Amino acid sequence: MVDKNRPSAHILIVVTPNFNIAATTAFIDPFRAANYLEGDTAFRWQIASASGGPCLASNGLTVETRRLGDVQNEQFDIVVMSASWTPEAAATPQLLANLRKWARAGSIMGSLDTGAFILADAGLLSGKRATVHYEHIDALKELHADVDVSEDIFVHDEKRFTCAGGIASADIALQIIQAISGDALANAAARYIFHPLMRPSGTPQNPANFEPLGSHVPASIRQAISVMEQHLENALSIPEIADRVRISHRQLNRLFLRYVGKSPAIYYRDIRLDRARGLVTQTDMAMSEIAIASGFASQVHFSRAYRERFGLPPRSDRVDGRIPFEFRAWPMHRKQGGSA
Repeated sequence: MVDKNRPSAHILIVVTPNFNIAATTAFIDPFRAANYLEGDTAFRWQIASASGGPCLASNGLTVETRRLGDVQNEQFDIVVMSASWTPEAAATPQLLANLRKWARAGSIMGSLDTGAFILADAGLLSGKRATVHYEHIDALKELHADVDVSEDIFVHDEKRFTCAGGIASADIALQIIQAISGDALANAAARYIFHPLMRPSGTPQNPANFEPLGSHVPASIRQAISVMEQHLENALSIPEIADRVRISHRQLNRLFLRYVGKSPAIYYRDIRLDRARGLVTQTDMAMSEIAIASGFASQVHFSRAYRERFGLPPRSDRVDGRIPFEFRAWPMHRKQGGSA
């Protein structure tokens, strides 16, 4: 990804209001560790925002930033776009023009979390593979059909890289360190920050048969969930799903209630509504189109189910959902129970 003959890298991280600070610091920290371990400033970074000064992150913390206009004429080896809520609001003509200019000058262009939307708005991901956090994958597909959207934790395609965010930001940073300085320093930096495994390209965001807490559910439930996720638009009946995993409808229902805490019908409805919510809050698709894309034959049924799950109708959520979680008048929530 980076020319190995270059001994250092100058990195610019552009953040937007309500950016994900955890993903951003997870990206920076391996470089800090590498500098410390080498006793040399091989990696330098700056953080900028449109207006400069304190920039509020999505968790309420603030980071001091340089003004974009003050760095726009500087050259950087790597430029990273870090965003979270409402990336479309941050995609100003000035920012997009600067991103294109740095790309033309040869900078490696990257993104964390929803920063990929801004790179795509700048035309820098056209014809490229890219990824975002799984919550936003459907929206990226709908808004940028020219992008080959992946569900991996990070993707690098020539002089572009995109990352789903979170701890995966450390993985892509370690990849960069490895490309510049070799395996030894990348391994040492990973150990120093207690990153136990440097995950390779192609690692999925939600690997099959993996639960972070080590919990295990029967294979039939995992298979049934996989079938559901593959048929969000053309929804199947629960008996059809049971047939595909070769157990009875009654047995499937019993297993879901025991291990998942809800019936397969409710679970299936909920993941379809989760997909719908991403399209409602992150795109301008018509509600009728979203209902169909989420497996609901009737827009009335869709709106009723949506309100039951999230506490407000989809048209209201399109407005309120663009406000960061902590500041909504009616926070999104998931109602317990309910019927399919």
